[in-house]
Amino acid sequence: MQKEYLQSAITKFEYYKSLGDKTFSQLEDEHLFVQLNEECNSIAIIVKHMWGNMLSRWTDFLTTDGEKDCRKRDAEFEKDDTSRAALILKWEEGWACIFAAIKPLTENDFKKDVFIRNEKLTVVDAINRQLAHYAYHVGQIVFIGKMYSNNNWESLSIPKGNSEIYNKDKFSENKK
Repeated sequence: MQKEYLQSAITKFEYYKSLGDKTFSQLEDEHLFVQLNEECNSIAIIVKHMWGNMLSRWTDFLTTDGEKDCRKRDAEFEKDDTSRAALILKWEEGWACIFAAIKPLTENDFKKDVFIRNEKLTVVDAINRQLAHYAYHVGQIVFIGKMYSNNNWESLSIPKGNSEIYNKDKFSENKK
């Protein structure tokens, strides 16, 4: 059961990463750094926050608290102008950290407890917590990306008005 769960979680992490990747590819550089107002985060700030969270949570996942002393969470939300390349580097580094921690997990690892901010969690609970957190932020990234791309947006799922065609095609595929 743990093996199936782990593969499912890995697949979901890969899916959410791909949504971010596909969004970045549709945006101009300047769209990555614009804040709509002081309370809203830019895509760059969201990525920087996810990166900090990923490195903190997944480095030594099974052996140290997921809130590392070296993490400066508040700084993750500070606006700093950087390049697309630097931003993508953080994005990739964060995801690489997750996959390096999660892919080698064994059945015995699922019997262990882990800690996040001194809260004891099962390995499954910790994975689910982070999966939900990243899905939330990737959704924000996609939403902001759609606003900037407007009519040029290429849907990452079923385009509006195409559900019937999609379902018909899927139904035909499954009959084969």
